[in-house]
Amino acid sequence: MPVADRRPPKPTQGRFRHGIKAPLVFSAVLAAVAGVATAIFATGGNAQVLRVDLGLTAAGIAFIVSLVVCAMLMMAETPNAEHLSQGSGVNRSSARPDVQVKPEGTVRPAEPEAEESPRYGERLPKQDG
Repeated sequence: MPVADRRPPKPTQGRFRHGIKAPLVFSAVLAAVAGVATAIFATGGNAQVLRVDLGLTAAGIAFIVSLVVCAMLMMAETPNAEHLSQGSGVNRSSARPDVQVKPEGTVRPAEPEAEESPRYGERLPKQDG
């Protein structure tokens, strides 16, 4: 294969999985409807001049807001990578969040058992009476 015929491979990371055309078309249609409706209703009757300035302003705002909402929904729908759910993590057990699990092969230091200090918010044994 000659050097001139080689094509670089397509990138797999950072590409849009769902396409960008559908949110753009949806936002454009919504902006057109909002712009026409605002221009007509802001006129106040058929004797006045059509308010194109308010219609364009409403169309721009509707386009930007709907495009941002579509982008946020597309990002929220994207699942996390599988490797993110593996490993020990920080406080993976909600039953005992203050106990830390050490990796295998390490030795935990001996905890002092004689001094049982209360956790934050707990009463001392002699305070109950």
